[in-house]
Amino acid sequence: MHFAKKTIISLALTALIAGCSDSDSPDAVMPDPADPPMPVNYRYEVTVVNLTHGQPMSPIAALLHNESTIWTIGESASTALEQLAESGDNSELLAESFVLAGASGTGMLMPGASESIEVVITDMQPQLFSMVTMLVNTNDAFSGVNALDLSNMEVGESISMRTSSYDAGTEKNSESS
Repeated sequence: MHFAKKTIISLALTALIAGCSDSDSPDAVMPDPADPPMPVNYRYEVTVVNLTHGQPMSPIAALLHNESTIWTIGESASTALEQLAESGDNSELLAESFVLAGASGTGMLMPGASESIEVVITDMQPQLFSMVTMLVNTNDAFSGVNALDLSNMEVGESISMRTSSYDAGTEKNSESS
């Protein structure tokens, strides 16, 4: 999986220039307060490439958050992760209370295909990034990135990684071989 950070920070500098009169008259015109600064947007572009052989992926869930993890190895899957791992539905995961911003892929990602997803958050720099998808030809397997620390990532920097697959443990394994 390829994770690229394309951060665009737009700041507006506002200067207040006021002419002062030497009159203490109550009729003197007071300058308008300065406009508040423009919001800062943190924009992340995530490109996922399906490198599997014959394994479609459900719509990708890309999440920005400052706390929590999506899964912990050896612990039971959350209800939201169970829903994604069993049915490919990422809506509950994207609605989790710790998610600051999230985006979903447009549909199934077939082997050899790629998709770019943009996640934008305003006025709060997230510290963690997670991405999760169901491995469609399984009963409860998923793959992804879990709480990747973004705090030291520079503007324009990119990270490329391969992910592992995990068994959510929410259904009995029924594979015959």
